[in-house]
Amino acid sequence: MLEVRHLRVHYGAAPALWDVSLTIGAGELVCVLGPNGAGKTTLINALAGLMPAHSGTITMEGRDLTRWPPHRYCGAGIAIVPEGRRLFTGMTVRENLELGSYLPVARRERVRSLDYVCTLFPAVRDKLGTTAGLLSGGQQQMVAIGRALMARPRLLLLDEPSLGLSPLVVVALFDAIREVQRAGTTLLLVEQNVTMALGAAQRAYILDEGRIVAEGAPDAIQRDPELQRAYFGVGG
Repeated sequence: MLEVRHLRVHYGAAPALWDVSLTIGAGELVCVLGPNGAGKTTLINALAGLMPAHSGTITMEGRDLTRWPPHRYCGAGIAIVPEGRRLFTGMTVRENLELGSYLPVARRERVRSLDYVCTLFPAVRDKLGTTAGLLSGGQQQMVAIGRALMARPRLLLLDEPSLGLSPLVVVALFDAIREVQRAGTTLLLVEQNVTMALGAAQRAYILDEGRIVAEGAPDAIQRDPELQRAYFGVGG
């Protein structure tokens, strides 16, 4: 579904991603792991069209998106849940969710999509009329994911969805992420919670200093003592 080849992204003159290549098959849940500052958020933003590529290609379902303007990425079926949620805190939950369905194809399915989001996150249904800024962190993250789903994406990009949330909320959130995949959406997950990410993903990439340094099945990565020591703080 998504193919990234030799992607380089710069902040000014400083390279942030170096020669990154990865693939995501339709229906997969793929995670990207790595230390702080590795370039994970830059990668997510580039795949959402929010950061321009210096070189390389981003291809979605056979179409080269690399030079497209950001708004066309959503039309191509890509939605992002950014780090920090970025809700409109003075607007209601319903209003935030409906902002996700502004494209004509999504607007036609708005009622059905809203019901799906409320079924996926029952806590959201009771808060539709509540100002988003009054929600807990976990509820806000549910709304942020719900807003992206309202666009009816084929590829959902998730940037650190568990950040700052309690363990119980994280478990519930990952249950919902798995359910989104089971419903047919392809997902790319950037996440600091290594255990939860590897437990949900079919494949994993490790990013460090802007480069892909390892990839493979989650169980293989979990068994690799060198990777555990170097990137996950495990072992001696």
